[in-house]
This record gives sequence, structure tokens and C-alpha cells, in this order.
Amino acid sequence: MRVITGTARGRRLKEPTGFDIRPTTDQVKEAIFNICQFDVEGRRVLDLFGGTGQLGIEAKSRGAAAVDIVDQSREAVKLIRENIKSTGMEIRVHQRDAMEFLREAGQYDLILLDPPYRSDLAENALVHIKLFDKLSIGGIIICETEVKTILPEMEKPYGKLREYRYGKVKLTTYTRFPEN
Repeated sequence: MRVITGTARGRRLKEPTGFDIRPTTDQVKEAIFNICQFDVEGRRVLDLFGGTGQLGIEAKSRGAAAVDIVDQSREAVKLIRENIKSTGMEIRVHQRDAMEFLREAGQYDLILLDPPYRSDLAENALVHIKLFDKLSIGGIIICETEVKTILPEMEKPYGKLREYRYGKVKLTTYTRFPEN
């Protein structure tokens, strides 16, 4: 597991051992950042369900102005902090329940969702993002799930953009449209 590009390019990140985290593969991570390549630099990014922190670290390496990484697991947060320290970047880490964090957080330009597979956390996060209005106008949500997972449409002004498939992984993108 490594940082693909930017200021921390090539930096190896620690992978989890002995606890339940499924890191995003480098291929899928590269696809995620190809999708949002013009929507990272100078933007506020949220990596919800951080795991190893690699998506938030990648965003910061690519020039994100501010990054928040959230995970409920003490072990995951420890790993995330170690990975951030190895890059020398400034990223905020929150050991919190994702839905509680969404209630209190501000708005973001890019929200990366990579919850545990076979859970309802992706759907719940999308509901909370809409309910508490967490995405800026024109912002992007990218949600990683198993291919067979069917994610809901979102109510206006939010909307589903596109789905991408990479082997057994699906990336679903959403945005917040301007209100007329």
C-alpha cells in the first residue's frame, strides 16, 4: 500500500494486521482519484470510515486544503495516525461514530465513503450527508462497495452521477446540484 502521487508520492503506508480492515487496493484507489482528479486540490475532504487513512492521505498528498479522517476503531485510528506521521502531513483524525460525526461536521467538497462491506453504513452515511447537508454545491461523494451492493438514489438537490466497476468493487458517485 503506497501513496500514488503528490507530495508524499511513493511513500509506503502501514497495513493492518490482526484486525478487521479491508484496505482499498491501489488499482481502485487510482480509479477513485482519476474520477475526482480536478476536485481535490484546495478542497475540503472527508474520509469517512478511514481504515488505514490511505484515501485521506492520498487526497492531502494531491493538494487538498484540509482533510478529516474518521474511524470508530481505536486500532484503526492508531494505524491512521502512524501513517499520517510517516508522511509528515497535517490531517485531522477523529475516533468517532461516523453518523455522529456527520451531525456535527461542516460541509465538504469531496466525501470518500469506504465502509465495511455487507453493512448498511454506506446507505446510512448517504442519508446523513443529505439530512445534515454535508456536501458543498458541486461537490462529489465517492462510495466504494461490493459490485452487488445497490445504493439508493438521493433526493434533490443531491443526485447519483455514475457507477464504475473494478472487478468485485463498485464505485458510485453522487453530487449536490445547485438549487434553482
